[in-house]
Amino acid sequence: MIYTVTFNPSLDYSIQVDQFQTGQLNRTTAESIQVGGKGINVSVVLTRMGVPNIALGFIAGFTGEYIQNGMNELGCNTDFIHLPSGFSRINVKMTSGIETEINGKGPIIQEEEFKQLMIRIAKLKAGDTLVLAGSIPTSLPQDIYEQILEKVDTTKIRVVVDATSFLLRRTLAYRPYLIKPNLQELSELFARPLCEFDDIVCCARHLQEEGARNVLVSMGAQGALLVTEEDHVLAAPAPAGDVVDTIGAGDSMVAGFIAGYMERNSYVDAFRKGIAAGSATAFTSGLATAAQINDVGRRV
Repeated sequence: MIYTVTFNPSLDYSIQVDQFQTGQLNRTTAESIQVGGKGINVSVVLTRMGVPNIALGFIAGFTGEYIQNGMNELGCNTDFIHLPSGFSRINVKMTSGIETEINGKGPIIQEEEFKQLMIRIAKLKAGDTLVLAGSIPTSLPQDIYEQILEKVDTTKIRVVVDATSFLLRRTLAYRPYLIKPNLQELSELFARPLCEFDDIVCCARHLQEEGARNVLVSMGAQGALLVTEEDHVLAAPAPAGDVVDTIGAGDSMVAGFIAGYMERNSYVDAFRKGIAAGSATAFTSGLATAAQINDVGRRV
């Protein structure tokens, strides 16, 4: 079974505002609300591809109920921990010539509630996959990923980490099965801009030396590359298509990679499906469907 962990799920309120002006009354010309959070996105895309999974995380208040209902409507299996106070965050994503994001803080997670999550994770069995994705709420210590990995046998359970540079690097000593930095995050890890292909591969291999087994680097319009634990380097340009919205594209790539590997135990197939899923989401509003992913996959 595949388990995704999202510490801070959200409702993503996306709006279009023509010629936004600060200090003035502005009216939306388009708007939508959808469940969000990196692990949540991975679960949704996996479900759309017909891959069974369970979404773990914390929800609270009326927004938490909306997230739970939204996941149910999408057909996703969940085992959320319901917090007694506060409410799940609302993230505002506004497009007005450029994209602007305002992310909510989210509810406070107490130690006892975190223990409930650890009880769920302790039930994972050999062959399961655990996806740790996204940021850590301020109410939890920043070494939470490490606390989780200390309790997980990464030689038997595939651990996938998709987090910002600081959180990501601290997990490498536990030998995660896959990490997925984007090009900007990889540049931040090595404190320099990365433009040349060989330099990007060199940095990915350095992360392998620190403990990562497979390193998948998403590079936007430049495509993606994968350095496998077998020391193979796979690379592909982004398939042709009109980019509509890149939100969730990286999460979709993670979901596609997992689904592709499970189908044939092949890193080539995993890489191809990862690119297809990430690109398909970028080419549409919201997360891609299985049909859209398959359509783009034929062009990878």
